Amino acid sequence: MERFTGSFTQQEPIPEEGIEAALAVLRHGRLHRYNVAAGEVGEVALLEQEFAAAMGSRYALAVASGGHAMATALRAVGVKPGDAVLSNAFTLAPVPGAIASMGAVPVYVGVTEALTIDLDDLAAKVDRARVLLLSHMRGHICDMDRLMAICDAAGVVVIEDCAHTMGATWNGVMSGRHGLIGCYSTQTYKHMNSGEGGFLISDDDEVMARAVILSGSYMLYGRHLAAPGPEVFERVKYVTPNVSGRMDNLRAAILRPQLRRLTEQCAAWTERYQLVEEGLRGTPGLTVIDRPGAEVYVGSSIQFLLLDWTERAIGEVLSRCAARGVELKWFGGAEPTAFTSRYDSWRYAPVERMPATDRILRGIMDMRLPLTFSLEDCALLARIIRAEVAAVQQGMAAE
Repeated sequence: MERFTGSFTQQEPIPEEGIEAALAVLRHGRLHRYNVAAGEVGEVALLEQEFAAAMGSRYALAVASGGHAMATALRAVGVKPGDAVLSNAFTLAPVPGAIASMGAVPVYVGVTEALTIDLDDLAAKVDRARVLLLSHMRGHICDMDRLMAICDAAGVVVIEDCAHTMGATWNGVMSGRHGLIGCYSTQTYKHMNSGEGGFLISDDDEVMARAVILSGSYMLYGRHLAAPGPEVFERVKYVTPNVSGRMDNLRAAILRPQLRRLTEQCAAWTERYQLVEEGLRGTPGLTVIDRPGAEVYVGSSIQFLLLDWTERAIGEVLSRCAARGVELKWFGGAEPTAFTSRYDSWRYAPVERMPATDRILRGIMDMRLPLTFSLEDCALLARIIRAEVAAVQQGMAAE
């Protein structure tokens, strides 16, 4: 039998240009973003300017992680302890974690078979909070036009978690540009890799000024190239706390060349995604996630559904694929495993049961597609998954 021997966690090397830029930072030793020589513009300030231009926003702020970007965004829009914040039931732990870090309370909204937030459920719950932290989980973008209409009508502020959609669009609008704030991650498994890191973007003067102060500017906001003018900071600087979480010049140096290659990299991911998707399409018992025409996605991971399969049958698919070198993750387990988790996994927040969402979560299978995989690798992955799902499905039919 064919067996896959690649690593699902091995990313591409940092570009040589980034390595040289990092060495230059190490040689002069000015790693702190505000530690610059006379007349020098630091790597972080340049990266922010370039990222804002790439995303089409007025302002950008680079921070220590995607989770810190979300927490900073929540603070910048005035979320306080005890406030309710709407968010997806299908997401990863840093999203409800950012809400809980404020002392705020997540209110979970269901998921559809398209793996996007359930807009009917959102419409039913939108009056329960004044902020939505929307997770474009695993790169799936909902109908953003309808979502914004629901939230705008209710006066709900939208913060987008774009950790999996950097470079994606909905109806030609960049992910992160529909809401008031867009948040991104540059953790190793995201679309740019600095180990840890993140961004937030906005066109709003006061929101961005508060975010800069929150990130730990020590009143050195004049050294930002992608931030509002000093008169805006004058209005907020004495009433906004310093919650330090800056990006440093070393990480910025290795990210700047990656940002220049982002469009090319996104296309390479999506080529791999589409190859695996086509290989899985038509497999008995397996549901491929159809993507809407308005969405230009980035396929850095792929998901499919084994809807209404038993836990035993799903476990057999997982083990059979693992025996052939294919690492699938399952979001339906009662306990979190690695990064997989469910809305009821986070016991620091109250939950209301959502049977329709539970059914979908029980069927979600997930697989990373790093760019270290060749197209031939992706075709092999699809063949293995297809064969093992079909074998288990045939066994179930025979019982």
